[in-house]
Amino acid sequence: MQGEKVWYVGINGQQQGPMPTAQVLGGIDNGSVTEGSYVFAQGMAAWTPISAVSPFAEYLKRGQASMAPPPPPAGSALSADVIDYKIIGEEMQFVEVTLDPGEATVSEAGALFYMDSSIQMKTIFGDGSKKKKESLMDKALSAGKRVLTGESLAMTQFSNGHPTDRQVVSFAAPYPGQIIPLDLTEYGGKIICQKDAFLAAAKGIKLGIEFQKKIGVGLFGGEGFILQSLTGDGIGFVHAGGCVIARTLVAGETVKLDTGCVVAFEPSVSYNIEMIKGISNVFLGGEGLFMATLTGPGTIWMQSLPFSRMAGKIFSAAPQTGGRRVGEGSALDMVGGLSKILGD
Repeated sequence: MQGEKVWYVGINGQQQGPMPTAQVLGGIDNGSVTEGSYVFAQGMAAWTPISAVSPFAEYLKRGQASMAPPPPPAGSALSADVIDYKIIGEEMQFVEVTLDPGEATVSEAGALFYMDSSIQMKTIFGDGSKKKKESLMDKALSAGKRVLTGESLAMTQFSNGHPTDRQVVSFAAPYPGQIIPLDLTEYGGKIICQKDAFLAAAKGIKLGIEFQKKIGVGLFGGEGFILQSLTGDGIGFVHAGGCVIARTLVAGETVKLDTGCVVAFEPSVSYNIEMIKGISNVFLGGEGLFMATLTGPGTIWMQSLPFSRMAGKIFSAAPQTGGRRVGEGSALDMVGGLSKILGD
């Protein structure tokens, strides 16, 4: 941010920043920065309402008009249950979902951590988003889509069967990382994510597939031709490895990253692949041949530790594959090696 004006933003009494102008504008786009926010920058005497500061004043008015998601398509019956949740933990997180009587949530098979006694569990084919009873063919097509995205054939639905009391069900992350709650109403009703990112969602969220139309993305993008989509008007939960960061891109702004580090993005974001330039970078850089490019406008989510990278490190370190043992080269390792020889 050297040479560029930076801002501090006050939201509900909490200070955020410093951040560049583009990031503040992105906050207006996603609704986190509103007319009630304040800004401060070097040279200003005091905190000032953002609606009175250029260049935010006019942009804020345009952003307020565009923040509402588009109306659902004609004949759409999507209406997800309104659920309460709490994410617990640091490196190994789980999400605790509280259901009112009659409410339900669906999850990836095997994601359950614990549940209250009145929670009713049911294995379903499909995502449970349709209100009317599905035919056998509809269920088969829905299950087939899940197989294409690398998920299990069936899903599990958890419903609160108690007539008056709220009940809790929780879902655990499959490996170290973070659980990301996504309120789809804040992103136009749809998010595109990597194939195995889905963890759980309110009943009524539709899980679909998203085909990559560009052959370069399909062949070299790390996720293949098929990604997963979450559509609806409720909350879904996805999981990613390591540290997860969300970034809002303004129109034309581009971020380049490792292909495996893409977690999710809004449909308005352009997702592409480019080859790394330079012979030495290609053969000696150790970063692979291709990078993902995401171009705004829209929000993207990135992970610092893709599962494939973590699995590769574990595999390469395993003694069975020629990996080094912990403490190799030390006195402890010499003792261990001598013990093995004597034992043989």
